[in-house]
Amino acid sequence: MAKKRAAREVFRVPRGGVDLSAIDPAGRPVGPKAKAEAALADLAVRLDARQEALYAGAVGGSSPRAVLLVLQGMDTSGKGGVIRHVAGLVNPQGLHIASFKRPTPEELAHDFLWRIRRQVPGAGMIGVFDRSHYEDVLVVRVDGLVPEAEWRSRYERINAFEAELDEQGVAIVKCMLHISPQAQAERLADRLDDPQKHWKYNPGDLDARARWTDYQAAYADALSHCDTDAAPWYVVPSDRKWYRNWAVAALLAETLDAIDPRYPPADFDVEAEKARVRAAV
Repeated sequence: MAKKRAAREVFRVPRGGVDLSAIDPAGRPVGPKAKAEAALADLAVRLDARQEALYAGAVGGSSPRAVLLVLQGMDTSGKGGVIRHVAGLVNPQGLHIASFKRPTPEELAHDFLWRIRRQVPGAGMIGVFDRSHYEDVLVVRVDGLVPEAEWRSRYERINAFEAELDEQGVAIVKCMLHISPQAQAERLADRLDDPQKHWKYNPGDLDARARWTDYQAAYADALSHCDTDAAPWYVVPSDRKWYRNWAVAALLAETLDAIDPRYPPADFDVEAEKARVRAAV
């Protein structure tokens, strides 16, 4: 029987350059072809147990580790859906979710990484970034908001920042939610057809869509320049929502498996405490 391929192996960006046009946004290269709900339910049990041990280890002082899940993708690629359906599988007490929108005047007065550092998850936490520091080599590049020399210099600064987090015990999982322009058009139309989704529609989304080729080039460069063993990039096919959710959950579960968080040992006499509890009944 062929060995089951790990999600972290299958979705990792190829070395030596990234060609997003060669990656099928509707593909299912590994994992369930059907019964996705059952597969996700199995991952939920695994994630919940690992996350609780991660949190307990930090509280008990035995393992000050953390995980950071970075979500990037074109509009409608499903960042919010992943937060709801994947991050929602674990105890919210151990979650830290940050969403990065247009920088405020205060944020613009600092280095581009300033606002990111303030949201890095603490020990025992799973942090989720809805967009991230990569906006500063994506939208900034496409819209020409800073000189080319500036955004190009940020690749090296991002790598140094992520290496610093890795040294501090933060395991980084970066997911580019890869959607096709056809699927995006359908989702934008769905938002317009449903009054309850009008709040999710932004006319500016079409401006970004008109620069699709430019954004794909910007993503390809960011993935190529900033894929490291300390902070790997994964391209997740996202035309199928159920598969996208399963894939990100699998990547997160495998990362937690690699950390192998353990519950801290009791710092008291267990048998003595059992006796005290029995006596109190």
